[in-house]
Amino acid sequence: MKAEILATGDEIRSGALVDSNSAFIAERLEENGIEVVRHSSVGDDLSILVPTLREIAHRAEVAVVTGGLGPTSDDLSAEAAAAAAGVELALNKDALENVEHFFKTFNRPMTVSNRKQALLPMGSRILYNPVGTAPGFALIIAKCLFFFLPGVPYEMKRMLGEHVIPQLNTLQGDAAMHSRVLTIATFGLPESLAGEKVAGVESLYPGVKLGLRANFPQIQVKLYGRDKDSASLDQRLTGAGGWALARLGPNVISATGERMEAVVGKLLLERSATIALAESCTGGLIADWLTNVAGSSAYFLFSGVTYSNRAKMDLLGVKADTLEKHGAVNEETAREMAIGARRVAGATFGLSTSGIAGPDGGTEAKPVGTLCVGFAGPDRSFGRRLYFPFGKRLMNKKIFAMAALDLLRKELMRPTG
Repeated sequence: MKAEILATGDEIRSGALVDSNSAFIAERLEENGIEVVRHSSVGDDLSILVPTLREIAHRAEVAVVTGGLGPTSDDLSAEAAAAAAGVELALNKDALENVEHFFKTFNRPMTVSNRKQALLPMGSRILYNPVGTAPGFALIIAKCLFFFLPGVPYEMKRMLGEHVIPQLNTLQGDAAMHSRVLTIATFGLPESLAGEKVAGVESLYPGVKLGLRANFPQIQVKLYGRDKDSASLDQRLTGAGGWALARLGPNVISATGERMEAVVGKLLLERSATIALAESCTGGLIADWLTNVAGSSAYFLFSGVTYSNRAKMDLLGVKADTLEKHGAVNEETAREMAIGARRVAGATFGLSTSGIAGPDGGTEAKPVGTLCVGFAGPDRSFGRRLYFPFGKRLMNKKIFAMAALDLLRKELMRPTG
């Protein structure tokens, strides 16, 4: 079964808003054995929307459309769908009840404009929206089954899971293909080198497709498989995954696609350990990442953004002599920062960053992109200098934070005793 995805709205078309909906929908469809052959985006313009829907209807068997179901005059999906199908819009009583129920639930008055959301193409079937004001609908245009969903991501995700995926699985029946995606998260390899390391997987494991996704500063290696035989597919992907993991070696963060901060959190929990941070050049980014993980309060104790030398001395106990002799961006300074953070918080481990994120401030000895990471644990402490050739400040902050967490990850994986 081949599918297309259409994202509507001027904010999507113009790039003012990143279209994360289509990526999510494509991933879910592929996981359920439906091949996504095309993504499109168009603005709020009937003269473009209507012919686009008709074109999709003659190419695809299934289409998922997001956006344009709101109450305002530029929400045109229902009108465009009706025109493309050659039918009229009509007030759908079930859709009206859906809209009214939402307002009653939150004890809010329903406006006249919201009534527009219950005008659906004749012959369409309502897709109830339990978390928003915009009902979706399903409609056949030519030989293509269209699903129209809201553009609000959490509404779309809920309705995709409750309405679209179950119906498509039913339609596929015995012809359903099993799909799997194995995601390996890596750090420390450029995309080109990661690709070279695993380039032979498709010839060694027929039916497995290789994809790489750069999610700076991580690289995701994705292995895709599709087969009617679920057991055979799992066996083939397991073999391909093991081969890829061996090729990627120590640069693998997670064999299941987890982000660095989640992996580090699990390692800390496994060791019943805690962490304290002292961040200079990363400005609290490491703390933000770690605390975005649910349950991080079990291991995250403290973060100090000690940007100035005075803060490094007064709060962390970095020696004045160290700063005078070596400066703020130095392995020994970073080591003393980590020791100080660990001491202040009473943590198992201390981790620190000090560097030159740029775009200015670099020297010949310490160019922009220089990072010093400090580590302190129960049995040893050290500082390490790294260099990354990026001139952009935000890129450097991200890769600095990731490199510091990677150092911590490797320390946590080091045998103890």
